Amino acid sequence: MIMAALKNPPPKSSLLDILWDIQNKRRYIAPDDITKISNEFNISRTELEGIISFYHFFHTRHAGQYTIYLNNAIISKNQHYEAVKKAFEKAIGVSIGNTSEDGKFGLFETSCIGLSDQETAALINFQAFTNLTPFKVKKIVRQLRNGISPNELTDLPKNNIRYTPAPDKTIFLKPYLAGSALKKLKNLKPQELITLIKESKLAGRGGAFFPTGMKWQFCKNNISTQKYVICNADEGEPGTFKDRVLINKYPGLMLEGMAMAGYAVGANKGYIYLRAEYFYLKEKIENKIKEFTEKGFLGKNICNIQGFDFDIQIYMGAGAYVCGEETALISSMEGKRGEPSTKEYFPVEKGLHGQPTIINNVETLCAVPRIIELGLKKYLKIGTEATKGTKLLSVSGDCKKPGIYEIEWGMKLKTFLDLIEAKDPYLVLFNGYAGECLSSADFNREISGENLLAEHVQFEWNDPIEYARKMSAIGLRSGGSFMVFNSDRDFMQIFQNINNFFVSESCGICAPCRTGNFLLSKKLNKIKLCHADNSDLDDIKEWSTIIKQSSRCGLGKTSTNCLLTAMLKFPNEFTKCILAKSDINEAFKLENVVTEYDNIINEIENIHEQ
Repeated sequence: MIMAALKNPPPKSSLLDILWDIQNKRRYIAPDDITKISNEFNISRTELEGIISFYHFFHTRHAGQYTIYLNNAIISKNQHYEAVKKAFEKAIGVSIGNTSEDGKFGLFETSCIGLSDQETAALINFQAFTNLTPFKVKKIVRQLRNGISPNELTDLPKNNIRYTPAPDKTIFLKPYLAGSALKKLKNLKPQELITLIKESKLAGRGGAFFPTGMKWQFCKNNISTQKYVICNADEGEPGTFKDRVLINKYPGLMLEGMAMAGYAVGANKGYIYLRAEYFYLKEKIENKIKEFTEKGFLGKNICNIQGFDFDIQIYMGAGAYVCGEETALISSMEGKRGEPSTKEYFPVEKGLHGQPTIINNVETLCAVPRIIELGLKKYLKIGTEATKGTKLLSVSGDCKKPGIYEIEWGMKLKTFLDLIEAKDPYLVLFNGYAGECLSSADFNREISGENLLAEHVQFEWNDPIEYARKMSAIGLRSGGSFMVFNSDRDFMQIFQNINNFFVSESCGICAPCRTGNFLLSKKLNKIKLCHADNSDLDDIKEWSTIIKQSSRCGLGKTSTNCLLTAMLKFPNEFTKCILAKSDINEAFKLENVVTEYDNIINEIENIHEQ
């Protein structure tokens, strides 16, 4: 058995690696494996089963020699999802969610896999297959049956870089010379580097936009013999794939940013938490780590700077959207269920293994060496007053040019829609499923962080002209996802897909998120069937607000953002479904049905009282 070779109890932080090893070799984690692992780690079977079941890509039943995950996010649904799904089911002889009798194929659904610009897409043994059609599916399955491995068949995702600003304003997607920024640290002390990052106004690019320099300062101020830097490469927000492109094009840029963060705060160990959907990038990163170590850009006394020691390892996620939240990510790395914790301490105080820890996403860390290369003075001339530099946007949906765009902060939304050649833009999902819905009334706003606090002000939608006038001065701060939908799209299908995603991805630890989103799914289905009335719309607004205000972590707090903003900006899309073309019998009255029953009960009660 796989576990037989393990003689000494391993650290619990290695648990997911061992589970991955078994899953990849056996194609599932068997009951015997669970018994052996629980004994090795000295944890109960119940705890271990809870960990395994938490992660989407671990199976306790055979998942097939070739495990296929078909993306069911809304951009895929609007492409060839249904036809591709039927083609897979016909070619391998099983319906989705099952494994063929011969154990050859397993077919499963999964949420967004970071390939929204190349849909319909799937993963086969974690190799990417893009722009799928029924014809391609038939060919791929035939080749797999003939013994050709997915590694040989995969069409590695294209970067699809569509636009960069003028050369003197391009930050990320310009030529890269490995180590050029690291070598400049000879002239910068750790505190001077932190001060420079503070002055650059760099903020977290994953969507939270917490000031990077401030986070680093907090970590540096916490005295400890061991500190960590974690690169959050768990890019799970649907519609987002900018980090994939950065890792694929410039993995060294990410490594330099991590090393510089380590230099600044006094950490000598770094981890890349890589989402399982990007397994095909793991080897490229490992090769770059090896190359950097050989060149003296990682390891001991980096760039001949005495005491500047920093090493990097990759830690694989296993399929859990909530692990993008920093405390959930830490829990996952410690071999636990990836559940967010209550923030008694922030990671910069007590993070991984209870030690001060920096967590930044890929784009944020890649910005650091670019700022050093360019120089602070030049960098501050790019962007707006509140948001300096450029932003990477992942564009998908109803436009002629889906892909990656690097834009200078401050570009008008209507200008950006022209740039991507949007086709009849009706609704824009801005910042992914956890973001907000934009309508034509928002098209005059700019993509920036100007007047960010005012962004939370809600205006009544009774007067769209007044709304547009007031909101035109309020910037749109983006985490990176930009999905466009034209007026022909099924409006309710979009929001059912978003809601189903949050129902599936909720960790289940708190009732508002766990139960509230499930109940909303029932209401949305009622609207879809045209069985709803105005009271149902009132319930949706009230329940959505409760979920936002009382959920334990950011997943729940943002899970109804799109729905609430859609109801504000597109009221007609909801009201037109109210009892329209419905098969509901309005003559049916529940009170009339139960009247006779109530009379019988009352008679019985009266007899007993006598």
